[in-house]
Order: sequence, then C-alpha cells, then structure tokens
Amino acid sequence: MESRNISVFSKIAAYFVMLVFTVLTIYPIAWLITQSFKTHQQFLTTSKLSLPTEWFFGNYERVWSHWNFPNFLWNSIIYSVVSVVVIVIISNMAGFAFAKLDFKITKLLLGLFIIGLLLTIQSILIPLFLMIAAVGLFNTRLGVLIPYIGLGLPMAVYLNTDFIKKGIPDELIESAKIDGASFFRIFVSIIFPMSTPVSVTVAIITFIASWNEFILMNLLTAGDTFKAIPALVGRFAGALGSDFGMLFAMLTLSLMPILIFYFIFRNKITKGVAAGAIKG
Repeated sequence: MESRNISVFSKIAAYFVMLVFTVLTIYPIAWLITQSFKTHQQFLTTSKLSLPTEWFFGNYERVWSHWNFPNFLWNSIIYSVVSVVVIVIISNMAGFAFAKLDFKITKLLLGLFIIGLLLTIQSILIPLFLMIAAVGLFNTRLGVLIPYIGLGLPMAVYLNTDFIKKGIPDELIESAKIDGASFFRIFVSIIFPMSTPVSVTVAIITFIASWNEFILMNLLTAGDTFKAIPALVGRFAGALGSDFGMLFAMLTLSLMPILIFYFIFRNKITKGVAAGAIKG
C-alpha cells in the first residue's frame, strides 16, 4: 500500500511538472499571437495580458503585401530545406565511411571535420565574403547555401559517425558484403534507414539554424531579392519597433513555419530522439 501511494504521488508530481513546462512553453506563443491582432493604440491603452477588444487583421495584411513577405518566406524555405536535405545525406555518407571503412586517410579526414566544430562565424566572415565574391556567387542563393551547408556539416558528420559506429553492428555490414552488396547498396539499404534517429536530430538542428541565421545571409546578399525572414524581422524591430501590432504580426508569421514543421514531423521527432537515446 505504501509503495502504491508513493507511485501515485510520483505520477502526480511528474504530471504537475510537465503541466508547468507546457504552460511556460505555450503561453508566450499564445500571447504573441493574440497581441498581433491589436492595433498599436490598443496595445498601449489596454492591459498587456488582455485579449484584443477588437480583433484587427490589418497588421497581417500590411506585413504580407506591403513588405513583400512571400519573397522572404520563399528564400527561408529554400535555404532551410536544401540545407537539411544536403547535410543529412552527405553527413550520413561521411559517417558511414568514417565509422565502418578503415582507410589510412579516414582518421585524418574525420579530424578535419572535428576541427570545423571550433570555427565561429565571426572568425571567417572576411575570408568567406572574399571567396564568395571572387567566384561570382555574391548576392545569389547558391552563395548563401554553400556556407550554410559547409558550416552545418562538422556537427552532423560527428553525430552520424558516432551513431553509426556504436549503433550499427559490423556483422550486419560484413554479411551484406558476403552477399555481394556494394558499398552504395549497403548505404542505401542498411546504413541510411537504420540512421533515422540521428538523421532526425541533424534535420532539426539544421532546419532551426538555417531558419534563424542572420549574419551570413545579410553579408552575402544585397537588396531584398535573396534575403530571408530574419532580415525582415530585424528591419521591423528597428524602423518599426514602435508599431507593436505589426512587429508581433511579423514575429508570428516568422514562427508559424517552425510550428508547422514540428506538428507535421512531431511523431518522427519523438521516435527519433527516443531511439537515439536508447542507442546511446
């Protein structure tokens, strides 16, 4: 009876803690969305915690049409999706090679990727800008994507190498070799499917980093044609920081794609993180 009471108390405490964290997570998002439907005058004259007295949709209309939001949104989607796809595939291939293929140069190449983890954006801004300009990629989407992919690969390769080395048995690969499978076939049929947990982790890290990146995208582009959402948010927070209704509408529109990404892939994210924890 005593152990049962302790068990019930533990469950209540656990649910209470989860409820608190859920409220702390959801409330700021809900507050941001509701405040975006207030006019600037409403925000200044009413309680900052109250709902709008009159729901005003004009903030979204102005942000969407007058500030060319679709162009910034499209660029953000391109940068994030392409970066995720390329980094996930390349890092899986490199992780397979570094973890399971024993060549003399393997450790050297892996060490070079690990050194890449020590690089900071600030330390490479000038040489990166000069190289991008020298090859004619300044103010192009490709000129932004190449640094995004290059800077995202070191962590992704490290995670994939560690996961594949510890989580996929060598006997499975040897068995496939005996059956006549090529390295490419082994990667497509065995390594890539079994690396789903770490691929999900890499995809999450890459998507969020690419979506929120501000410095490189502004440095490597001129004008608004190839700029992404963070540049527009920065512009609103500066020139229009006093118009809180429009600022909150802009932040809400910027947040929505990340929320949609989570709701679409939430099951895979949960399973991937759980499987990765078990493998570790």
